[in-house]
Amino acid sequence: MKVLMRMAAGVLMLVSTYSYCYHPSLAKMEQSPMMKQEADNTPLQVKVILKRQYIDGETSEEVIEDTILSMEDFWEKYVDWQLVEMGEAEVVFHRMEDDISPLLKTNGYFGVSEDGTISIFNGTPDKAHIIQSFFQIDVKKLEGSNYEQLKKGIPVKSKTDYHQVLEALKSYSFPDAKK
Repeated sequence: MKVLMRMAAGVLMLVSTYSYCYHPSLAKMEQSPMMKQEADNTPLQVKVILKRQYIDGETSEEVIEDTILSMEDFWEKYVDWQLVEMGEAEVVFHRMEDDISPLLKTNGYFGVSEDGTISIFNGTPDKAHIIQSFFQIDVKKLEGSNYEQLKKGIPVKSKTDYHQVLEALKSYSFPDAKK
């Protein structure tokens, strides 16, 4: 058993050494001021850009200043993020959010445009611009109250609302739009 554990540890060391030495992004990181900071043990100030992409297609960007005391702690802090770019004093991360954007939660409304396209508007459909369009529906098949609701706007407050309204309206779409 001890022999197997030693062999496994040896393989892990070999793989991690290979990954560290030969992975292109790690080679760049080794030359960056961030990695030199680790050797100097001096805090390093960096600008961290966090880019989020939501299921409705909206993106947001948060910029923060971060102090790096330890590279291990820094990477652990952003373990759920994908590294996009790393410069001398700036790091860019990206993450897909499994939710609708804050914009939709606060001001998003499903509506129908004049050509019968289901869209999400920034505000009510009569006063706002389109954020995202989906598919055309046959408005003649909609019941009068449903059509009036779409003309006024149906608020999108959650991911559940987003999916439920789209699913309900798909039955009114033209055959080629259901794909």
